Amino acid sequence: MFRRSFQLLLFAFFATCALRAGEDPFIGEWKLNPSKSKLVDHMKVESLGSNKYEFDLGGGPERIVADGTDQAGAFGTMLSVTAEGPDTWKVVRKKDGRVLLTGNWKLSQDSNTLTDNYTEFDAKGSPSTTNYRFERTAGGPGFAGTWETTMPMTSSFVLQIRSYEGSGLSFIRSPQDMRNLKLDGKDYPVEGRGIAQGSTSSARRVDERTLEITDKVNGKVTRTDRRELSPDLKTLTRTVLPVGQRDPAIFVFERQ
Repeated sequence: MFRRSFQLLLFAFFATCALRAGEDPFIGEWKLNPSKSKLVDHMKVESLGSNKYEFDLGGGPERIVADGTDQAGAFGTMLSVTAEGPDTWKVVRKKDGRVLLTGNWKLSQDSNTLTDNYTEFDAKGSPSTTNYRFERTAGGPGFAGTWETTMPMTSSFVLQIRSYEGSGLSFIRSPQDMRNLKLDGKDYPVEGRGIAQGSTSSARRVDERTLEITDKVNGKVTRTDRRELSPDLKTLTRTVLPVGQRDPAIFVFERQ
């Protein structure tokens, strides 16, 4: 009797191992470790002459005359830029007449640092202010150039990864925040709130533990996103690098 029970347990053990071996190693629940992660914010300002500038504040190019008037911006918003002095700008974004955010930009004396007193307003109009310090990585003079800031992460969340249409994967942060990927290397349209028109994404497996995602807008690559498992399959590292950005954002997740 003991021998039979032992054989049954042994069979169950190997059956479980076989099942796990056949499962995609990315599948599971992953919790962000903020202390090992970093968020990099990147923006670009290009002078077009005659007080006109092209801004890329993370939502794609927006061409604005810096005269303080509301002008058509990304995603149905209105954007205004007011030069309050040679080293001071005020940036305001609105939608449907409501102020979404304000930014008070100030250049350092050597023009290599930009401080942004940034305020967001929620649906009830309540403000939330953060002070950012950007370093110039390219360009100039004045506000024209490429700017980056690195911010520590203070909050965590759980990411669920599930199978999607056989060989694909779903990355789920919440029912409203989900990304489905087919890992065949082909471009697929990406739609949703805050997504630029003409956005596409492709994903492929580099190897068993590595995925590579390429985002494009109108056929032009905008960023790469590499997701890699540690050899023991207990850590998932996501490395996101927008085109033109010097340093990548790093998100480190631990298996739950």
